[in-house]
Amino acid sequence: MEKDSGVSRREFLKTSGRTGVSLAALSAAGLVAPREILGANDRVRVAVCGLHNRGWDHVRYYNKVPNVQVAALCEVDDNVLRKRLADMEKLGLPKPEKTYVDVRRLLEDKGIDAISVATPNSWHSLMGIWGCQAGKDVYVEKPCSHNWWEGRQLVLAAQRYDRVVQHGTQSRYSRSAIEAVQRLRQGLIGDVYLARGLCFKRRNTIGRARIEPVPAGVNYDLWTGPAPLEPFTHNRFHYNWHWFWDFGNGDLGNQGIHQVDNARWGLGVGFPNKVSAIGGHFMFDDDQQTPNTLNCAFEFDMPGGPSKRKMIEFEVRHWITNREAEIGTPALGSHGEGHNVVGNIFYGTNGYMSMADEDVGNQYRAWLGQDVKPGPTDQRAPAFLQNVANFIDVVRSRKMEDLNAPITEAHISCTLMHLANASYRLGRTLNFDPETQQVTNDDEANRLLRDAWRGYRRPFYIPEDV
Repeated sequence: MEKDSGVSRREFLKTSGRTGVSLAALSAAGLVAPREILGANDRVRVAVCGLHNRGWDHVRYYNKVPNVQVAALCEVDDNVLRKRLADMEKLGLPKPEKTYVDVRRLLEDKGIDAISVATPNSWHSLMGIWGCQAGKDVYVEKPCSHNWWEGRQLVLAAQRYDRVVQHGTQSRYSRSAIEAVQRLRQGLIGDVYLARGLCFKRRNTIGRARIEPVPAGVNYDLWTGPAPLEPFTHNRFHYNWHWFWDFGNGDLGNQGIHQVDNARWGLGVGFPNKVSAIGGHFMFDDDQQTPNTLNCAFEFDMPGGPSKRKMIEFEVRHWITNREAEIGTPALGSHGEGHNVVGNIFYGTNGYMSMADEDVGNQYRAWLGQDVKPGPTDQRAPAFLQNVANFIDVVRSRKMEDLNAPITEAHISCTLMHLANASYRLGRTLNFDPETQQVTNDDEANRLLRDAWRGYRRPFYIPEDV
């Protein structure tokens, strides 16, 4: 097995001039060209980037898809990498041929067909863009972007290099969710005018963590990537990075982006025209920067005038909650966990419908009429495996229209999340122009949407010309 040390980047950096644009030049020169068009029976060779948490799901599920090989792993923490290799051995999964520390070295491998990105959010778009430029197809975890601008750049890169880019909002492949949306379109609950997204997850305090040396085996420069290089603390590292603006987007961009996407999908809307969000970090005195309680409102202009406008309400709540519309875990566990309420409620002129996240049931239910009589319901298995399989099918067929969670849809949903976070941080309502994808008469907001107020640390930056 070949292992990259994470230090020997000399040839790549000499050629690349330290920009993502150079990957396009390498591809044009045939140095990182993709393999020939894959046939229906050809093995698809995938590299998984980021293995600490969600990436391990990627490894296990790709191994369930016929004729797919997890050919390489990329991980900046050698402790995690060694554990995952041992886990693969215990499960009897084929070991990867190569392991990498630096994704740029991985992208030089002409034998890799696709990369699957499960890193912190701050790396998602950059790895996706570099992957497209290197001739690889990309599965990118949610959210596809750390800010609005880099999401738009990823969309452009996918189009320019004709790459398959699938988003990790797997609810779009849930049979129950698809049927629920079809029933909404068919008028089951009348004219749907309002959707609520619920992200009520019991999150305890992260406390305060002291500055300490970088753990042995961790390439902290590569882990930090595009973000500012701050002193190491365990609270800014594995998983808790979600709660720091340099790396994550709070629970709105962690769990909530699934429900934002479902709300928009079920309501049948695109970019919003007006966004407002208020909230805060309540109860706990700790290191967390992002809000643990947030109320968001999105307004959408529709053909037919003001009376036809639609709206999404979205709420993030971090502590004790009640069930709503039969969504949520029914009781507390022995350690006090539970009462997570994660899903969507759609309101129409003839009733309402709930759609639960797969973590709390993967089910939809409807109640009809003014007397709220029970209507249709359905519950089927979780959809992550099907989402991965759909990605692989399109990698082979190149029929982009068959993607169930394409990057174009992902970017719109993630823009809602970025706008709400921007409204919260700025303390004001934002008026958004869907045509220009810009906030009207608000330079400060547009700058926040472009670089998250932190800029990019070279050489890990999003290129202007993808």
